[in-house]
Amino acid sequence: MKKVTYLEAILQGILQGLTEFLPVSSSGHLSLFQHFTGNSGETGIFFSLMLHLGTLIAVFIAFRKTIWQLILELFSMLWDIVRGKFKWSERSEYRNMLVMLIISCLPLILVFVLKDFFESFSTDNDILWEGIFFLVTAIMLFMGDHVGRRNKGPGDITPKDALVVGVFQAIAPLPGVSRSGSTISGGMLSGMDRDTAVQYSFILGIPVILASSLSELMDATAADLQVELLPILVGMVVAAVVGLLAIKLVRYISRTDKFGIFVWYTAILGVIVCGIGIFERVVGMNIVSYFAR
Repeated sequence: MKKVTYLEAILQGILQGLTEFLPVSSSGHLSLFQHFTGNSGETGIFFSLMLHLGTLIAVFIAFRKTIWQLILELFSMLWDIVRGKFKWSERSEYRNMLVMLIISCLPLILVFVLKDFFESFSTDNDILWEGIFFLVTAIMLFMGDHVGRRNKGPGDITPKDALVVGVFQAIAPLPGVSRSGSTISGGMLSGMDRDTAVQYSFILGIPVILASSLSELMDATAADLQVELLPILVGMVVAAVVGLLAIKLVRYISRTDKFGIFVWYTAILGVIVCGIGIFERVVGMNIVSYFAR
């Protein structure tokens, strides 16, 4: 039976809740953690699934009204299709958003096809690419925050806008590229107002988190599911609470025009990581091992 301490559960719950929603790249930070500590950062597939469930709970709580309307609209749209009364020109605001979310998920097919390509950047033991992708995140965040007019609400999103956001999301598996940051930036570049872009990004993350969890579950063995339940439940609750606070923080920062905080953070981190990556290539070893000699 895999053992998870309460401290590990709390710390990983905090990490999951923060990095899943703050536009700073959870995969990039996990990759750095693994690189500098030599720790795989994994405590079991079931624990990972429960942490993801915690972040899903946070999304459902934060956007419960919108998600409920989308669910009702889904059944209404299906009923209209069955009766032959579906009319694209007469769609409501929520029906439009629902269809656009589906369109935004289509580029994820590319991620599935190129799964090995994306994973190669996380397993090459070289953090230079992570640094480069942190800089890519900074550039995307800067462009989204400064380029174009942003006045589109949920009912104004077009298929083109949805595909742009979907393509931005499709590059998010690269370590250092933030899923929330890339999709929020894609939304704002497409003309969505800040609140719509944030809401669209986080709700779009629901099928992504579910797909990721399902993929992990399919790879699980019976031994992976034999764990102590109580510490894992603590981690899930912490991930949900911290995730909810992170969502509220991102919404507040976007509304108050302070999104530049994340631009500066990812840019500075990217420069530092690139510098360390170049140094490690020159000396031919991990920087921690170099200075521990």
